[in-house]
Formats: sequence, C-alpha cells, structure tokens
Amino acid sequence: MAIEHQIQQAVALMKASERLVVLTGAGVSKESGVPTFRDALDGLWAQYDPTRLATPQAFAATPKLVWDFYEYRRQIMRPALPNPAHRALAQLERRFPEMQIITQNVDDLHEQAGSTRIIRLHGNINANKCSKDCQGDPTNVVVADVDSQQQRDVPRCPHCGSYVRPDVVWFGEMLSVELLDAAKIASATADLMLVIGTSGVVIPAADMPQITRRAGGKVIEINPIESNITPIADLWLCGAAGDILPRIVAALADA
Repeated sequence: MAIEHQIQQAVALMKASERLVVLTGAGVSKESGVPTFRDALDGLWAQYDPTRLATPQAFAATPKLVWDFYEYRRQIMRPALPNPAHRALAQLERRFPEMQIITQNVDDLHEQAGSTRIIRLHGNINANKCSKDCQGDPTNVVVADVDSQQQRDVPRCPHCGSYVRPDVVWFGEMLSVELLDAAKIASATADLMLVIGTSGVVIPAADMPQITRRAGGKVIEINPIESNITPIADLWLCGAAGDILPRIVAALADA
C-alpha cells in the first residue's frame, strides 16, 4: 500500500479520535543519534555483561563502575537534539491538548521538543537520586550541589550519606506503581494509540497497545521494521518516525 494512502488513513483515524495516546521507544531517540542501551556497550564497555552495569546488585558490588558507565552514556547523549518526530509530537499535543506520551526512553528529548504530558516508565538518565530513597521515593539529588571530590567519585546523598545513583529503572527493578497505573489508565481510555519506534518486547510497556485494543481502541504503528506490535496494529506505516510523523501532522493540518 502506498505510504501516502496510509498517511491519509492515519489522518482519518486521528481526526475521529478524542483520546489520543502515544507510546514511544528507543527508535525515536535513535534518530537523534542517541544509542540504545546495548549500542552503548562498545569500546571499553563491550567487555561487560549488561547485568554488571544496570542492576541494583551491580551497583551495590561495584558502584564506581556503574556510575562511570552512566556518566559515559550521559556524555554521548548530551549532544542529541529533538528530531522531526519529537517536534511533530509536540505539534500534535497542541491539536490534542489531552494527548499523553508514554515513553520507554530515558532521555529528555520529548520535553526539549515541547511535549508536556509525558509518562516516563523507565526514568530519566539526567536525574539522580539517593540509592536508599531516604526522604521518599524518589529522593532527588542534584549532583552539582555536592563537593567536587564527590563528583569525581560516586556522589553521596546529602541526607543520609548513601551513594547517589541514576534515576532510571534497572534490570530486575519494579516500575513505579503510580506511573505504571497512569500508563495503563491512559491506554485503557485511549480510542487511538500511536506506537512509535518500539520493538514491543519490553514488558510492561509492550502491553499498552494490547490494553488499548482490548478496550476497543485502534492502534497505529510507525516503525521501519516489523515488531511484536505489528500483528495487532490496525495500520502499520513502515518508515522512520522523523519522516512519517511530520507528514501526518502536515496532512492533518490540511484536512
């Protein structure tokens, strides 16, 4: 089916939508040059198993190793800027003020582009918290506020002295119940979900399109390759989000 015809189909579904929800995965940020977690395991880090770098057990055993890996990831992500897909989603929010984005990504490119209603399932790599959450979950810590010696080592919580860690969800950790519930409610009440740049492998995020379908909503997938979501999608637009989403937004404006 010609992509232009599919774009018109997507526009028709969106024009009829009153409760639009978007699910984004690593593919969206990869178009901005943000490497996926496994793509970041190169060079010095290629020798490490992910379980040695992204689990609570790894941090407890080798906090400096884990901290340095996340500092490396932050460094390579820092130059990234929102791409046309991020900007198109921010434009969509202006047309659909109640639109929510459920994201698996840990960067802040959605916010940089101007989106405001974001449910972050896996946290924010640019934020840090006390590893013991001594003042509540999370206990946010601004690393710039600790002394320079601590910044060279693993920073310590100013409240309890425990190590500070990235505010991301590691392998083996539970997602925030509050955020997961919000994502499930958004998915269950959506009459249309856009699924963009995700493999549909990581649970529970991969369950969200299923929740929308079971509740009677429709699913549009934008992805250059088939995924676990493709078989349940009402419409699959095969291509890069940075190409297709702006074309949808433009066609929607003209409709």
